[in-house]
Amino acid sequence: MRDKMINKYIAKNHAGTVFTDSELKVIKEAKRPNPHAFNNEETFGIFLDGGREGDILMPKKYVPEGTKVGDEIECFLYLDQDERLIATTETPIAKADEFAYLECSWVNEYGAFLNWGVMKDIFCPFREQKKKMEIGNKYIVHIHMDEDSYRMVASAKIERYFSEEQPQYKHGQPVEIMVWQKTDLGFKVIVENKFPGLVYEDQIFKFITTGDKMTAYIDNVRPDGKLDITLQPTGRKLTTDFADTLLAYLQDNNGFCPLGDKSDAEDIKHTFQVSKKTFKKAVGDLYKRRLITISPEGLKLV
Repeated sequence: MRDKMINKYIAKNHAGTVFTDSELKVIKEAKRPNPHAFNNEETFGIFLDGGREGDILMPKKYVPEGTKVGDEIECFLYLDQDERLIATTETPIAKADEFAYLECSWVNEYGAFLNWGVMKDIFCPFREQKKKMEIGNKYIVHIHMDEDSYRMVASAKIERYFSEEQPQYKHGQPVEIMVWQKTDLGFKVIVENKFPGLVYEDQIFKFITTGDKMTAYIDNVRPDGKLDITLQPTGRKLTTDFADTLLAYLQDNNGFCPLGDKSDAEDIKHTFQVSKKTFKKAVGDLYKRRLITISPEGLKLV
């Protein structure tokens, strides 16, 4: 099974990140001659069983303390500059066919190199950049295999990598998103590493910025497959959830909240990160349950 996984990866990707949920067995220490070391040799890492790919080196700096022959280690593989498979226990920020928000580490005459969490930076050629990348800036990119070089690369032209499938989500369904970019309408987001989505400005009640990851909810699936996203649960669940939040706020603030039905929407948004409509529904819910009283001064616990 291990041989099949490794060979499938090498045949398909030939470079870059490897599988995340695989463990390779330690078969021996990696040693080399060194006249200045004890017994005239030094240990510079360990070798892992790569099946038909042969022994795979894990350099010493990545070897977990206490590792011994026979242990199995969860690792990632990449090709070094000499086209050798190297194992590391570092975890990449993103894997093949995922989107990520990465910082530019350095540039040369061919493109930019982005830090993606492992020693070897990932390459983004100039042809895959929307604008020339600069050291220290961060960019939303898609990680994938370049079909010409068989190496893992990044592209900032992410629109071409969205799924062409019709999303099969339901209203209110929770999804994982990454914030993509600000627009006049709100924020574009990437949904479940597959689809483009939009969070409208009037649905944003907390500070968000490019690269943020969070759980959000499906508001609408458009005929063209694009998704309208809300950052809060929809319908009755939103009211119930925020009613619990408001109740907790009252309990933590001596049973009093200075906001009410007549309060400014911006004051409510600043305090609770919800719309005035949601606030009023929660107040009504708590009032019907006889947990609060309402006065011109605000809300009080019963």
